[in-house]
Amino acid sequence: MAAVGYEFLRETLGLSAFELGRPALIKPITRIEPTDTFLAVPKHVAPDSADPVEHTLFALKHEGVNLQILAEALPKVDPVALHAQLRRQPNGTYIRTACYLWERFTGNQLIDLPDIGGPTAELFDPTRYITGPSRRDARWRVSFNGLGTIDYCATVERTSVLQNAMASNILERTKEFVDTLGKAVLDRALAWAYLHETENSFAIEREAPSEDKARMFIALLHQAHEGRPLSENYLVELQNAVLTNPFYRAMGYRTEQNWLRGAARGAPGVTYVPPAPELVPVLMQELANFANAAALDVDPVVAASVISFGFVFIHPFMDGNGRLSRFLFHHALCRSGKLEKGLLLPVSVAMKRNEDDYLATLQGFSKPARERWSVRWIDEGDYDIRFNGHPAIYRYWNATSCVEFGFRMAEQALEVDLRSETQFLARYDRIVKEIDARFDVRGSDLATLVVSALDNGGKVSKRRRKQFEGRVPESVFDSIEALAAREDESLKE
Repeated sequence: MAAVGYEFLRETLGLSAFELGRPALIKPITRIEPTDTFLAVPKHVAPDSADPVEHTLFALKHEGVNLQILAEALPKVDPVALHAQLRRQPNGTYIRTACYLWERFTGNQLIDLPDIGGPTAELFDPTRYITGPSRRDARWRVSFNGLGTIDYCATVERTSVLQNAMASNILERTKEFVDTLGKAVLDRALAWAYLHETENSFAIEREAPSEDKARMFIALLHQAHEGRPLSENYLVELQNAVLTNPFYRAMGYRTEQNWLRGAARGAPGVTYVPPAPELVPVLMQELANFANAAALDVDPVVAASVISFGFVFIHPFMDGNGRLSRFLFHHALCRSGKLEKGLLLPVSVAMKRNEDDYLATLQGFSKPARERWSVRWIDEGDYDIRFNGHPAIYRYWNATSCVEFGFRMAEQALEVDLRSETQFLARYDRIVKEIDARFDVRGSDLATLVVSALDNGGKVSKRRRKQFEGRVPESVFDSIEALAAREDESLKE
């Protein structure tokens, strides 16, 4: 079937932009109909020529805004054809938008313009996309309102999933939940959250942190509440803080090409290649600018997801990027001002539990990006790596699935992890209080036995009974099991 719009531009202009999830295709129908895999377009609505300008206008009208394709396609468009269409429709929203983007992506100006009129058009339709603050271009009467700038922008579609997620007010619900807890329980729950967030962030990278590493990362998580603006110096400081090996500590953003490896040997083992080093400072400055302003402009979980995933896709350091990306999720939530009292949503705990989903979300970008690189194996750890794509793939990316994932993890961090831990602490306290009132048991022994029972389906294991049989009466074991069973029953009610 004949492709139109963005897919036509991708095919006919030989673009390196990622494949579309729903390309526009001509079908024997009477009106435009979206399906799960393509946008069905009737022949009488489709452009009737191979003019890229016609297909650009069709795409902007019917398919939304794909800056990754437009940034690569528009510089290949004949400005004479663009100018001719503008003269036919000087007030047209889509031709004004196309001209505005052509000038921004080429660095040139169209001249001898007709009088431009019409209401100011927002580049991203707020009913279709999650948007940022508007910046008006008076020349074309177009406002840029993306998540970023014209030089670096993530796109987040306003899906029903995200609409519901934003309406759920996860951070407000977190505050309400925390307000129901006493200070002692809250302090213990947060201590658990900080420790397990640290352990799971390392575990995602198949690493068990030493005591020193864990202590450093916990301190880093607490530092997120300081809300310092992102900059190269601050990010270098953070990178240095998460690495104990002095040889891996950075002095600035990387100046050499890096890549990620999987288990396979040779070129197939290279699973992702981040942008070339000369592009990194520009992308990181743009991402930092977005991060520093987003606290006031964008839903905090949307901003946190864009910043966290955007950072790991740029991979600005040779080491430590994964841990820093997850730290930046917390940093963005804290900068929003909606996580007080040292609160922490242990999203890495949820990510570790949903590791396959996390990997799939990362691969939504990393796999097509990898396909734009030629990798030739020379020797172990030595590759000839060449980019065959366009920088636009790193400048403009669809973050919708990343943001949906971010909301799922934030939801689980509250409803599964924080709530279950506080329930555990409440059950623990009740059992300890009753046992302590009836028996004389050393505090450390009692703590070990109660935790063991609650973690073991309400049973004190044979190993624990044997370990403590010389100093704890049999009746204590039985009482702990009875109380644990009672707690389990109360949970089911």
